[in-house]
Amino acid sequence: MVSAPTLARTTGLGHEAHKRGSWLRDIILGGQDGLVNILGIVLGGTAAGAEPRVLIATALAATFAESISMGAVAYTSRLAQRDHYLSELQRELKEIYEVPDQEREEVREIYRAKGFDGALLDAIVDRITADETTWLSTMMSDELQLEPVDTQDVLRTAVTVTIVSIVGSLVPLLPYFLVAAPTAVWLSVATSATALFGIGAYKAVSLVGDWRRSGVEMVIIGLGAALAGFVVGRLFGVSG
Repeated sequence: MVSAPTLARTTGLGHEAHKRGSWLRDIILGGQDGLVNILGIVLGGTAAGAEPRVLIATALAATFAESISMGAVAYTSRLAQRDHYLSELQRELKEIYEVPDQEREEVREIYRAKGFDGALLDAIVDRITADETTWLSTMMSDELQLEPVDTQDVLRTAVTVTIVSIVGSLVPLLPYFLVAAPTAVWLSVATSATALFGIGAYKAVSLVGDWRRSGVEMVIIGLGAALAGFVVGRLFGVSG
């Protein structure tokens, strides 16, 4: 079994470096999915000739059902990632104790592939394998390509995804509370496109890339997915 100090040190490695990216991922995941899902319902229901009252009720029901479901999936998937990481952590630590020579050779191969050799390679291997936490972390990140999952972030992730999904879902629905169809339809598409562009631009500004290109890509992907709802609704409307 992994000792508590070793586990705490290992699972905490790299947390701050990934925290911002994780937060951004949650916002994009929840906001985009909620917005596109409800926009597809709105367009599909309108194309099928649904009454505004029925359309709003359907969209609101889908908003909360989908948002809660997404939050739950985010929660369980993060726990599954954590459990997988801990399982591999236990296995690697067991191998370090039972077959240290083999594990030391694996470290050597990892750094040989990075371009090190000779006395410098020997010194790197000796330094890494001299500390259990460093050795274990190296095997997890460089051999298995696994990053630690902070359990304190699991609930935050689920709540963030749920809330952002609800907010995103209300974007295409808001015009139906303000104006009548068909103006509401066009306003819904325009508002959704603007929000999608903002999400894409924010992603590029926060991470890397051109904010204009990222924004346009997000609009194309989001409206393209929502268009599927319109096509299905149109088919049912025509057949009806």
